[in-house]
Amino acid sequence: MRPEAHRNFFYLVSLHFHAALHTPHLLNSHVMPLAIFAILAAAYLLGSIPTGYLLVRIFLRQDVRAVGSGNIGATNVLRAGGKGLGALTFLLDVLKGSAAVWLGGWLGTLLMPGTPLRTAQAIAALAAVAGHIFTVWLRFRGGKGVSTAFGVFLVAAPWAALAAIGLFAVVFAFSRYVSLASIVGALSFPIFAWFLVSGPRPPAYFVAEGAIALLIVARHDQNIRRLLAGTESRFGAKKTA
Repeated sequence: MRPEAHRNFFYLVSLHFHAALHTPHLLNSHVMPLAIFAILAAAYLLGSIPTGYLLVRIFLRQDVRAVGSGNIGATNVLRAGGKGLGALTFLLDVLKGSAAVWLGGWLGTLLMPGTPLRTAQAIAALAAVAGHIFTVWLRFRGGKGVSTAFGVFLVAAPWAALAAIGLFAVVFAFSRYVSLASIVGALSFPIFAWFLVSGPRPPAYFVAEGAIALLIVARHDQNIRRLLAGTESRFGAKKTA
C-alpha cells in the first residue's frame, strides 16, 4: 500500500471513530466490536513474540524446539543455553504479558470509556497468554504460558500474582517439579484473586482468570501423565541413558 493510501486509510478510520463517539447507536454497534478487536489483536501479537526461540536462535544459532521438551519457554531455554538465557526468557515473557495488559487497558480507556478497565485488561490478558501458547510465528506452537500469565497477572492483580508465584516457589522447592509447581500456581491464582482483589470485578475478569488457568493446565497434559506415572523429570536431575 502506498504512503498516500496509508494516510487516507487512517484518516477515514479516525473520522469513523469520531462520528461513532458522538452517535450512541454507532458507538454500540461499531466502535465496541472494533475496540475489542483492537485489544485482542494488540495483546495477541505482543504475547505471540517467541522470545525463547529468538534468544536461542540469536545467541546459540540453535532451534530450542529441538532441545529437551521442545518447548520455547524459560525452563527449556535454560536447558539449551544455561541460566542466563533462561532468566532472560522468563523476564521478557513476563514483560510482554504485563505490556499487553497495560496496552489493553489503555486501549479500553481510549476506545471504550464506559467499559470497566478490568474488562479491557481481562480481554488483553487472555489474548496475550493465548498468543504465547499459540504463536502465529511458529505455526501456532508456542510455550506453556506460565511466565506470560505471571506477567499479565502482575498488572491485572499484583497481590494475587505474587501470592501465586510464592506458592509456585514453595511447591517447587519441596518437589523439584517445575510442571507441578506451574499447575498449582496457575490454579491458585483465581482463588487468590477472589480474596485479594478489591474494587469492582466484572464477570469478564474472572472468566479470563479461569480460562488462563485452564489453558496452562491443558498445556501440561503430558507432564500430568508423567507425574501420575512417576516418570516426570525433576529439575536439575540428570537423565539416565
